[in-house]
Amino acid sequence: MNKNLNVNKKDQGEQNTSPAGDAGGQKRFKRVSEYGRQLEEKQKVKRMYGMREKQFKRFFKVAVATEGAPGANLLVLLERRLDNTLYRLKLATTRAQARQMIVHGHVVVNNKKVTTPSFLVAVGHTITLSEIAKKKTVFVEQNVDKRMNLSIRVPEWLELVKQDHAGKVLRYPSRNDVQVPIEEHLIVEMYSK
Repeated sequence: MNKNLNVNKKDQGEQNTSPAGDAGGQKRFKRVSEYGRQLEEKQKVKRMYGMREKQFKRFFKVAVATEGAPGANLLVLLERRLDNTLYRLKLATTRAQARQMIVHGHVVVNNKKVTTPSFLVAVGHTITLSEIAKKKTVFVEQNVDKRMNLSIRVPEWLELVKQDHAGKVLRYPSRNDVQVPIEEHLIVEMYSK
């Protein structure tokens, strides 16, 4: 017999594409536990609002102490954060950019400079860009004005004044104002253990 006919696949340079320990390369459905779902939901919300665990827990404790459903209270508190409000008013392209603008002193609430992104806005607060930020025409034209002209809707709990690069809080946000699909009951269940 000819020995060349019995050549191994690996000798020909072909590689095994299945992961190590996987018999035949068949994918198996991995069931996610209840805790896994709860953790995934909490991590999703933390990433969305750009928060760390310690700060998120603090917000959760405030939400539990407030009258009403803890999950809905948590989302309302997160929406009221200054960095999120700035983002919702279309004065920043991302929440991270809004946070940076606040920390650098480019945001004014009721004629006072605020440098804390977690500052909670209240009904009647007026949020504007500082005069220094407004003078940075490249930033304003490339980021703020460009975003303001997009068809992104400002939530009903906020009022945008485009020409002044400002906004006003008309009322507190409600659970219905959060458009992202979030299962807040999973977060409540996780922290309630």
